[in-house]
Amino acid sequence: MSGSRYSDLERPPLSEAALNRALVHPGSLWTGVTVVESTGSTNADLAASALGGAGEGTVLVAESQLAGRGRLGRSWSAPPRSGLTFSILLRPRPPIATQGWLPLLYGVAAASAVRRVAEVDVRLKWPNDLLIGERKLAGILAERADDAVVVGMGLNVSLTREELPTGTATSLAVEKAACVDRDPLLRAVLREVESHYREWTAADGDPEASGLRSAYLAVSATIGRRVRVELPNGQALTGLATGIDLSGHLQVESEGERYTLSAGDVVHVRTAE
Repeated sequence: MSGSRYSDLERPPLSEAALNRALVHPGSLWTGVTVVESTGSTNADLAASALGGAGEGTVLVAESQLAGRGRLGRSWSAPPRSGLTFSILLRPRPPIATQGWLPLLYGVAAASAVRRVAEVDVRLKWPNDLLIGERKLAGILAERADDAVVVGMGLNVSLTREELPTGTATSLAVEKAACVDRDPLLRAVLREVESHYREWTAADGDPEASGLRSAYLAVSATIGRRVRVELPNGQALTGLATGIDLSGHLQVESEGERYTLSAGDVVHVRTAE
């Protein structure tokens, strides 16, 4: 079989009006949800809006993203309405030294929401890739725009095996999840993000006091695993992932030394390797 087995009716568009009715109300973090048919990058668009003074809680959803970017500059794309592609704009008040936790916070929230709504066992690969088993379900990218932070997510929902970009990716449809309806999934993710963000903000960004660090460790697929971390400088480090420090950095023990890594692409190493 080749191509998509889904028709346009089976991949319905999201309703901007319905999302705003459900999510935007007095006291809510979310101040407005915009749904566009296509764009180059929701992160780039929201970053430009942030520089123009857009407020915290702005959400931008694209039915099709033409120039999506992942971590380490990777590009990716998917058929229209086959996934959830959206970004949020935050203007965090906690000290900037604690804001490295924001993408991890988003990962915890997204994993919790997807697990609850889709009834699949979602775990996190450091820092914030959503996995089912060892296959990637979603990626998250956080970028700073002056005093704002834009966080984007790409979640594979109805993609077929043939539509997935690599053999290491998966989708809710492939995993036979209980829900492949993008509307309740998006609502659930945004509500979980709001809940975790409020707790983290109330604790002035402290990952221990807010419970964020323990929540992250509870859903981590990386801690306790042997890993190979491909570093931004082209080098690689192999060792045992032992923990997450108070800045959200990965701690790896290798040949008797402990390394603390703020960036890198993690590969979970099988014990036989």
